[in-house]
Amino acid sequence: MVKNINKFSESEILARLAAQGMDSKKGENIVVLDLRDLPSAPTSFFIICSGNVPSHVSAICDGVFEVIKNATGQNPHKIEGYDNAEWILMDYFDVVVHIFQKDKRDFYRLEELWADAKEVPLEK
Repeated sequence: MVKNINKFSESEILARLAAQGMDSKKGENIVVLDLRDLPSAPTSFFIICSGNVPSHVSAICDGVFEVIKNATGQNPHKIEGYDNAEWILMDYFDVVVHIFQKDKRDFYRLEELWADAKEVPLEK
């Protein structure tokens, strides 16, 4: 559950809910990047995590979907990569969720590409 919900914007709440969905399925190395201050950013938040194998990556995606749907009623605009489950992207417009197999995350290094973004601390 997102604590102190009133102090967050709608997109930050969605980002935190996505992180909770990842955590509920044991997503690894969960990172929330706040891109709002970057003029070239395609969205407000990236939420990134890793899974061990394709079935784990798919399960994490399902967890994100369920948590956000139950809390807000929202569905993602689009989900890409679910069938292959090497890198799943869930597009919620202002929030983009990236779920990688570890080797794909190491290869694409999104955190390094968006190193100017602020990392949002997550409450446990």
